[in-house]
Order: sequence, then structure tokens, then C-alpha cells
Amino acid sequence: MTTLKVALIQQNCSSSRDDNLTKTIRMVRQATTSGAQLVVLQELHVSPYFCQVESPALFDLAEPIPGPSTEILGKLAGELGVVIVASLFERRAAGLYHNTAVVFEKDGSIAGIYRKMHIPDDPGFYEKFYFTPGDLGFNPIKTSVGTLGVLVCWDQWYPEAARLMALAGADLLIYPTAIGWDPADAVEEQHRQYDAWVTVQRGHAVANGLPLLAVNRVGFESSPQQADSGIRFWGGSFAAGPQGEILAEASQENEEIIAVEIDCERSEKVRRIWPFLRDRRIDSYHDLLKRFRD
Repeated sequence: MTTLKVALIQQNCSSSRDDNLTKTIRMVRQATTSGAQLVVLQELHVSPYFCQVESPALFDLAEPIPGPSTEILGKLAGELGVVIVASLFERRAAGLYHNTAVVFEKDGSIAGIYRKMHIPDDPGFYEKFYFTPGDLGFNPIKTSVGTLGVLVCWDQWYPEAARLMALAGADLLIYPTAIGWDPADAVEEQHRQYDAWVTVQRGHAVANGLPLLAVNRVGFESSPQQADSGIRFWGGSFAAGPQGEILAEASQENEEIIAVEIDCERSEKVRRIWPFLRDRRIDSYHDLLKRFRD
């Protein structure tokens, strides 16, 4: 395979799981009519972003893997003959929950899962209340369209995660995401946050010589505790090439299907002229295993 046709699904979410899944299915179908071989969905796409508050009742949104959503999405992948990257709130056991990405092979089977490793705990993003940090490590998932280095949202700020996926043989870096602004933030601060988000991920593409897909949700979601406050998810889903070049980018306001063609041979060419992996000083990186150098 020299080229890979990819679709990024950027959508807003309501409080209805059925409505969200129906919309997702419709958009995936639409994407495959244009020839998409790989479809990537945003973080926690079957529900609102419930982590704005801490509420034990919201654990009812979780489901097992395999479970109801994986059955629906697996059948869809098999019917359409497409690889799908999904993102679900996993109930692993009583009192044990994860933020989990699921990769479906084009025959509908589950090719693998990734459990989010870095868990934030910030105003409006109280994920530590809900999610146990992942315990599967940074292992890319092999599929018929390539080896996918799937990470999730907060993972996107950590160069170590991207590097470990690259060292394990990932052909692509993929980030299902749910990130947005507090509408009370100044416009200048909003611009800084958005620019930082794009820049750090383009840096991962450059540093590892890999294409990168970032898929974010879009639209305003009010806080369950205060209807006049919440998060405005900034969309902006994008694909970057192995030199950080922007290949395609969504708006910051609208639901969209972003179609992009990835040159699967370009990473080899880029890594020959920028051999970052060759020149790593692995003999001198032991301090990376420390929390901080006092």
C-alpha cells in the first residue's frame, strides 16, 4: 500500500447515546463512499464529555469491551470493509474504569485496544475521578492498513508517548481528542491554547518522522451543574505529514468529515534525510525515568 485514504469524523454530541451513535454511523458511511480505508472517531464519541463534573451516577455511561457499542461499530466496520478507531468509556470491573480506544479491523473484529495512559485532573476535565490509568503500555495496533500508534487526548502533550509508539513500529500516530476552551477565557488565551495544541502534535510528527491524525469534538457542551458554563470544544481536527506539514484541517465550528490521503512511503524518505532515531543518545537518557532532577 503506497497511499492510505483516511477520514476524520468531527462531530458534536448530545445527551442521547442512540442519537450520537446514529450520527457517527451516518458519517462513517458517508466517509466510506469517498473511499476511506481508515476512519478515526473523536474521544468518547457516544456521550457528552461527562468529565466536566465529578458524579458517581455518571459511571452508568460506561460499558464493557466487548459490549453494546463495540458490537455496533464492529458490524459497521465489517459491513463497510473499513478500519475504524473508536473511543469508549470502558467498564472493566466494578470500580475499575478506563478511557479506551478500540480499533476494529475491516472484517469487524477487534484488532486491539489502547487504554489512555495520561489522565488529567483540571477544572472542567476531572478525568482522574473516572479513569484508571492504562496498563497496556504504548503498543501500536497492527491492522490491514498499517500499524496504528493510537493514543488519547491528554497523551498528545507527552513526547515520550509518541516516541515509544514510533520505537514500537507505528506507521501513524492517532489521537482521538476532546479538548476545548472555557468560554470565559480571553480570546488571546484561546488562541494560545489552540496554537499550542496544534504545535505540540506537529512536533511529534516531525520528531518521529510519522504522519499524525488528531480528531477533536466540536460545539458547546454545558456543565451539568451550571447550564450557563461549560466547554466550547474547538474542533480543528487535522492531519499532518512526517515533517509536520498540515495535510488537511477542519473548521473550529462545524461538524465535518475530513478526507485526506496519506503517502505511506514518505516516512521512509523523511527518516533518511532526518535520521533522528539513528542519532538518539540512548546511553544518556536514564534521567528520563526520574520524576524530576533535584
